[in-house]
Parts: sequence; structure tokens; C-alpha cells
Amino acid sequence: QVQLVESGGGLVQAGGSLRLSCAASGSIFSINAMGWYRQAPGKQRELVAFINSGGSTNYVDAVKGRFTISRDSAKNTLYLQMNSLKPEDTAVYYCNADATPRGYYRRDYWGKGTLVTVSS
Repeated sequence: QVQLVESGGGLVQAGGSLRLSCAASGSIFSINAMGWYRQAPGKQRELVAFINSGGSTNYVDAVKGRFTISRDSAKNTLYLQMNSLKPEDTAVYYCNADATPRGYYRRDYWGKGTLVTVSS
């Protein structure tokens, strides 16, 4: 099927920046939309940003103007540039892909997550 592996998380001071990456691998026929979700302890997982195959993007209000989602379709890689980080951005960030494996029907795939910790 399709595997998603996130990287780039870590500890950063408030006001700093991080760049998350998500590499898709496996027997991939195509990938449509991709997105980043996050989940803090005791909270529901929420959509942070997504990008469709045409390059259109959308962001949750809390990160607008600070985060930028992008993708390299040739490499099947998704990115999230996070600037001006705040302590409330602390969460596990998950990569999501709407993908079609070779020989299988299209469905949603998830990575295992990467932890982002923002200190004040």
C-alpha cells in the first residue's frame, strides 16, 4: 500500500521556525489531496492545512499567515513550513494523504506523527 513518514519535528523556542516533511512511499498509483493534522494531549485531532492536486490550499484560522503547506508531486513529498511558532502549536503533527495504491481503490492514509514542542 502507501506509507507516510513524517520528519522535522523537535523542540523550538516561541517565535522560531520548523519545517516538517512527509515522504510517501510504496506502490503508489496517484496522490490527490494531502494535509497536515495535529493533536495535543487531551484534545481532538484537527486539520491544520491541506493542499489539493491543483495546488489550492486551505488553513485553520489559528495558523493563517504563519504556516505554509506545499508539495513536490514528483517526489511524493509534502511540506509544512511553520514560522512564528507559539506554545499553543505544541502537538503531534500527522501527515495525511488521499491516495490510490496500484491495484487498490483510493482511500485515506496516515503517518505515525512527529512531535513539535514550542517553549515559551
